[in-house]
Amino acid sequence: MSLSPAFLDELRARISLSGVIGRTTRLTKAGREFKACCPFHSEKSPSFTVNDDKGFYHCFGCGAHGDVIRWLTDQRGLAFMDAVKELAGEAGMELPAMDPRAAEKAKERQGLDDVMAAAQAWFVERLRSDEGAAARKYLAGRGFAPAVVELFGFGFAPEGRQALKTGLGAFPEALLIEAGLRIVVEDPSSTTKREPYDRFRARLMLPIRNPRGQIVGFGGRILDAAKTDAPKYLNSPDTPIFDKGRTLYNLDKAAPLARKSGRLVVVEGYMDVVALANAGIEEAVAPLGTALTEAQLELAWRVCETPLLCFDGDAAGQRAAMRAMVRALPLLRPAHSLAICRMPQGLDPDDLLKAQGPQALLALLGQATPLVEALWQAERDAQPCPTPEAKAGLKARLLAHVDAIAHPDIRSLYRRELLDRFGGWAFPARPAREPRGAFRRGPALPDRLDPGVAHRLNRAADESPDKLLGAVIAGFLRFPASLVRHSDALARLAPADSRIAALIDVLVECGDGFGDVGQVLDRQGIATILVERKLQPPAIRDYAGLPFAFLAEDADPAAARADLAEAMALLVERPALEAALAAAEKRFAEDPEGAFAEQQRLLQTRLALERRMMQRATARAGAETGTNGSDGDH
Repeated sequence: MSLSPAFLDELRARISLSGVIGRTTRLTKAGREFKACCPFHSEKSPSFTVNDDKGFYHCFGCGAHGDVIRWLTDQRGLAFMDAVKELAGEAGMELPAMDPRAAEKAKERQGLDDVMAAAQAWFVERLRSDEGAAARKYLAGRGFAPAVVELFGFGFAPEGRQALKTGLGAFPEALLIEAGLRIVVEDPSSTTKREPYDRFRARLMLPIRNPRGQIVGFGGRILDAAKTDAPKYLNSPDTPIFDKGRTLYNLDKAAPLARKSGRLVVVEGYMDVVALANAGIEEAVAPLGTALTEAQLELAWRVCETPLLCFDGDAAGQRAAMRAMVRALPLLRPAHSLAICRMPQGLDPDDLLKAQGPQALLALLGQATPLVEALWQAERDAQPCPTPEAKAGLKARLLAHVDAIAHPDIRSLYRRELLDRFGGWAFPARPAREPRGAFRRGPALPDRLDPGVAHRLNRAADESPDKLLGAVIAGFLRFPASLVRHSDALARLAPADSRIAALIDVLVECGDGFGDVGQVLDRQGIATILVERKLQPPAIRDYAGLPFAFLAEDADPAAARADLAEAMALLVERPALEAALAAAEKRFAEDPEGAFAEQQRLLQTRLALERRMMQRATARAGAETGTNGSDGDH
């Protein structure tokens, strides 16, 4: 079937968008538009608008946007053609004629839909019969309520190799095979053709549905634990209507609930989904015997911005969680991430529900770890890091994960977050960074030197962090070779000004990515990157008066690099020393001897830093006096 743009435009024009959306969402008239609380994410004040004149809806909170066809595909889970057919029926429009090949494919799909529905009805009937006694006993032993058993459509596949064929005798053998319900025996060494047999035998059965609620496959759990030669769980193979890697079990039921609650729980298997629903947690889905795929992540993100991964607490479950995290990194985008719920060691969600009840699991879900933190914890705990070489290996693994992120802003933020954690863990005596927006000022330097020199250096130390940092950024843009030495220190800074933070990200990327930047990337190269990212570099004139050579137009490069080091010391070393001194003072009550020794060591370090900075300031002031005939403090 070929749908022309003109046909689709006429279809949209004949349908009232607000009328369609108003069937499931309460709309309020607001001028020429309608407003509502967004059905795609949880919110208290309305940010979702519907405009009939323009023919689209838009949410200013989550960004959901589309026309009436998109509404049916996203909100109700219909396929595109199913949405068009439904709307065309309402509008009284005839669909264009279908070409023969497409018609044959649609007929084939309809046949598969029919046989899957018939198989489900037969499995349910077998569960209710005498043959299903063991399966019913198993369900009762799991504590599943009758309403839950009916909701999920549990059934039973008998033991016989030809039982389903007999039960579905109205369907041709070829269709049963194509639907994945029967298995063809292929033995090239034999001249005798062997009869196909039922795929599912002596198993508790669950239907697998697509987002529209249509049965596309089955999952079967073995009931005889003594059968060690058969898999515990068996799924339908991929067919024309079923793709395991593009299907999330229970998405059809979980999606509407998850959109209202803002929570989607991803567990390992379909029995975990049923166990959660039995405990009242109905917004759960599961992959189907495979690691969470990119397509399944996208399906989950269409429902919830931050799905919760709640995998088993054993080693296999943690490996599955790590694979899912790694697979998600290239796909991350603003407001789309994952959170990780760590189960107790050796327990799966069903075990925890049985041992401690639903509140225990709800508490764990409420404490889910953000993806960036979970990634750091997983790599940190993967292996011991007793040596500098091992720590360097950990840092390399973290940065490899960062490089996998495609979105530039998220990649930059992950880099800073992970390096923050690495620095604080690898060098606990020197905090990696001050709390966001904070800047501790050290005590004023003594005035035993020339008053003009001490005054100018104290003024530099007393400057607001963002102004001093802006001066340093201006210096690095003029002398990019210094970035190699200082990029790690820059990455640990956290200015309150988002514009300065974005400039730092560019400098850190250049310092880490180009080796000796002075040789490979010149000032113009950095300026080009800033233009591409729409960032305005700080102007030298904005920082006139600060006692640093790198701000002077005719600065000697060696002196400029030395002063950049001193400026970084003001930004990084002095605040870190003051924080460490404060921590040492708090330890006096518990360990007076150790705290005193630590305090003395830190005081000596601070004194050495101050002497070094004073010497630089004295030399700078002397040079300016000799050149200009004044102390340079204008």
